[in-house]
Amino acid sequence: MAGVLESVNQRTKLVGENRLELLLFRVRGKQLYGINVFKVKEIIQCPRLTSLPGSNRVVRGVVHIRSGTTPILDMSLATGGPPLEEVNGAFVIITEYNGATQGFLVASVDKIINMNWEHIHPPPKGTGREHYLTAVTEVENHIVEIIDVEKILAEVSPVKEDISEGIVNDEVRTEASTKKVLIVDDSKIARKQISRCLEKIGVEVIALEDGKQAWEHLKGIVDEGERPQDRYMMLVSDIEMPEMDGYTLTTHIRANDAMQGLYVVLHSSLSGVFNQAMVEKVGANDFIAKFDPDVLADNVVSRINNG
Repeated sequence: MAGVLESVNQRTKLVGENRLELLLFRVRGKQLYGINVFKVKEIIQCPRLTSLPGSNRVVRGVVHIRSGTTPILDMSLATGGPPLEEVNGAFVIITEYNGATQGFLVASVDKIINMNWEHIHPPPKGTGREHYLTAVTEVENHIVEIIDVEKILAEVSPVKEDISEGIVNDEVRTEASTKKVLIVDDSKIARKQISRCLEKIGVEVIALEDGKQAWEHLKGIVDEGERPQDRYMMLVSDIEMPEMDGYTLTTHIRANDAMQGLYVVLHSSLSGVFNQAMVEKVGANDFIAKFDPDVLADNVVSRINNG
């Protein structure tokens, strides 16, 4: 356990290399699950939980860590299973998503692995399990399921999706009706959130599921004799995606002469470790932390007004 904690504390930023590091854990039985180490702040043995009346059933309680209160979510309940029973011997993975801190109650923590996104694939359809997964991979002949944490958080604590008054006016909506935006995100809930936000502005949205799919789409446009920047006002891309991450997608775009003018915004819940140097390294135009509809709308409106 100490080795896992030490590894978490010593992670470096794997920017532009199409790699990630997964923390592997178990919720029930032998099935392995994964979460991006970038999201992990620390791992602790489950402390005494204080119940929170009126909270979602997935929230097993709260703990006080460093003078702050952190909700603890039962990962088994969150993924459609029974509640975790042996709480006293369980662990809590403290994470940061979308600027908020939360803990996930799990049965055990296994290890950290370094992988290439090319070896991580979308979940198979029709299994009945894909609704809470963003991806799957294989480690030492064991299937690892990578959980769609954004979906869990949206169900437990829904975020505001309405755009505040005054951000979008009639003039912007008129101009927006002639624009297209390409969005790329492996989370179904994130694609819906982003699409609804942009559609309220008035732009047409094309949504794809991962960086590789987006790259093939953009190359197809070039092969047809058109420039992607002439078809799309902007590209809004997640960073963590199977097959090809957002960093690598942006790097490919910037290396292609026919795509040089495509405006790229990276949109990610990796806000806790992101900085402007990373944006500049891969050549993105901007970064937006998930998910604030006003911030996203402001960015799109600014692009409409200045583009």
